[in-house]
Amino acid sequence: MGKIAVIYWSGTGNTEKMAFAVAEGAKGKGGEVDIFEAAGFNASLMPAYEAFALGCPSMGAEVLEESEFQPMYDSIKNDLSDKKVVLFGSYGWGDGEWMRNWEEEVRSLGANLLSEGLIINEEPDNEGLASCKALGESLL
Repeated sequence: MGKIAVIYWSGTGNTEKMAFAVAEGAKGKGGEVDIFEAAGFNASLMPAYEAFALGCPSMGAEVLEESEFQPMYDSIKNDLSDKKVVLFGSYGWGDGEWMRNWEEEVRSLGANLLSEGLIINEEPDNEGLASCKALGESLL
């Protein structure tokens, strides 16, 4: 069983809560998990991991966060081919367009996207955290 990287950016703490619940789900199924804030991860770390949980909230006009998450993601996205990937993030407006666009891009890169992206409006409640744990479990 390979290692899992949970990489996220969070402005309000909502996506961070999701990230830790995703990690908890993977660990609960016996996964070896490392959690990174986006600024702490780069392409040189990619070979150490078999699966990736990427988390970013919707920002602005439904885009990924542009100063930390997007640059990190741009540095690793071409190495996602044939890797297991799940996506997650919180939002406060819109209809999830940022996640649909992100899913489409990840699929086009040849990643093994294991499920639809998990989006939660605002702060995750107990049901949302359970969904995050299940997402983490899906990486194994």
